[in-house]
Amino acid sequence: METGPLHPVLEAAIALLLVVGGIFALVGSIGLVRFRDFYMRLHAPTKASTLGVGGVLLASMLWHWGHGAWAGRELLITLFLFVTAPVSANLMAQAALHLRVRSVAPPPQDLDRS
Repeated sequence: METGPLHPVLEAAIALLLVVGGIFALVGSIGLVRFRDFYMRLHAPTKASTLGVGGVLLASMLWHWGHGAWAGRELLITLFLFVTAPVSANLMAQAALHLRVRSVAPPPQDLDRS
């Protein structure tokens, strides 16, 4: 495996993916703290944090490919993450509905009030 410097365009793409992934992870963390109830908090880590970790893993894949290595571990982690995060969020939401966890959000307005 080559350990020399990477092409500047590849380095810029890796840096951009790391920054974007970090921003998504930060937004997901802030949402987890700021949202008021379970259902709102469930949305933040399953969406934003998944994209954040996905960006970091893509940056890692590019770095390995730039050095001539196959990034199989990162690809498997990414696939596992994108398959398990929605399933686990769905199961947690179903469990909360089964336990009748209340939401503080107002109910949606009925559109057929004629």
